[in-house]
Amino acid sequence: MLQQKIPATVITGFLGAGKTTMIRNLLQNAGGKRIALIINEFGDLGIDGDVLKGCGAEACTEDDIIELTNGCICCTVADDFIPTMAKLLERENRPDHIVIETSGLALPQPLVAAFNWPEIKTQVTVDGVITVVDSAAVAAGRFADDHDKVDALRVEDENLDHESPLEELFEDQLTAADLIVLNKTDLIDAAGLQAVRDEVASRIARKPSMIEARNGEVAAAVLLGLGVGTEDDIANRKSHHELEHENGEEHDHDEFDSFVVELGAVADPAAFIERLKGVIAEHDVLRLKGFADVPGKPLRLLVQAVGSRIDSYFERAWAPGEARGTRLVVIGLHDMDEQAVRAAIAAAV
Repeated sequence: MLQQKIPATVITGFLGAGKTTMIRNLLQNAGGKRIALIINEFGDLGIDGDVLKGCGAEACTEDDIIELTNGCICCTVADDFIPTMAKLLERENRPDHIVIETSGLALPQPLVAAFNWPEIKTQVTVDGVITVVDSAAVAAGRFADDHDKVDALRVEDENLDHESPLEELFEDQLTAADLIVLNKTDLIDAAGLQAVRDEVASRIARKPSMIEARNGEVAAAVLLGLGVGTEDDIANRKSHHELEHENGEEHDHDEFDSFVVELGAVADPAAFIERLKGVIAEHDVLRLKGFADVPGKPLRLLVQAVGSRIDSYFERAWAPGEARGTRLVVIGLHDMDEQAVRAAIAAAV
């Protein structure tokens, strides 16, 4: 009797869209399904995996969570993803479903295409690609250039390329989607939400289903069981890079930089958070995430920033033997002044 293929869901979306929060909600409400989770982060510090390991969901134990932090998964398919999948499929107790959270800077297309590798295609199918959108960021125009300004400049320079790295990546992640989740809708009004819907729809020729969410709260029955088999249609969902460079050039992330800032204890977390907002605004930091050591507190303070919006809360107790400290991942465009950002963050403590 042929073994049924394991469904895999790919969850993508730009930095800070709410992917990890949505997955955490999914794991806590999985309805008895045993889920294996593969997490890929851009940067050297596995914050998202650490958050998910602490969620206490029976559906996904720590042994079921696999982190890939040595590069963007879309660039390391052969070296990292394929071997990881092979080991997962060799397990005696195979999962009911596989969920893959890509880096916020990843192109989903190469990853989905990897499911056509012979050793995977016979055993796993892509149930669907879910793209999570930060509705408030889109409403603020963070993923679109000022087109009126660009058109004016084009009068002087018709060779001007209007596509920014952020804009292209946003469109590529939408292009791969089978389901689009407009997250953080509680941060905008009805008119703003309609503008976001119109903006997202204008970015893609295909018209996948689009749903709204707050705090990443989407029922597992909505996210799992799409049954698309996306790997068979990935040739129709090409990224900007694939369309422009179909001559074998490799995708890279030269447009973005990432580094980790390590600090000591933070005595006044509220003041630290306020100062971080100024650092982010001054240096145009795209994403900042990590945790802080607050003296006298048994729990570590989780810090998550998207643009000038910063969320922080005491997340979990410091583990026995775990070195206390403050460690933050900073992600920005390639021309970000790393030394200046490091100095500014250190001065914010």
